[in-house]
Amino acid sequence: MPKKAKTENEDKSEETKKTEKLSQEEFEKKVIQLSEKGLTAEKIGEALKKQGIHTKEFNKKISQILGSKYSTPDLENIKVKLSKIEEHLKKNHGDKKAKREKERVSAQLKRLKEYLNR
Repeated sequence: MPKKAKTENEDKSEETKKTEKLSQEEFEKKVIQLSEKGLTAEKIGEALKKQGIHTKEFNKKISQILGSKYSTPDLENIKVKLSKIEEHLKKNHGDKKAKREKERVSAQLKRLKEYLNR
């Protein structure tokens, strides 16, 4: 009697069974390796999930493992926005709306930094 072909769901279940449980140290090493590639904490979590490693099974969060290297994407986005506005103002000294926007974004950055430092 011929063997029945495997369906996609059966293949996926076999892949998840094959992944071995990592120790805490191995998990931390893997997170640091991914961060060295330039991934953010959110992207690291997604990459680990694709590999079948769930971060909830471990004691530390990704941001705690990265420590001082970790910065929130919100903070990075505001810094980039502020630098673009400053570049624009160097070329266009009389742009009053851009001056106001620079003040607004720098205040937003200051508030976010204060919030994160609590």
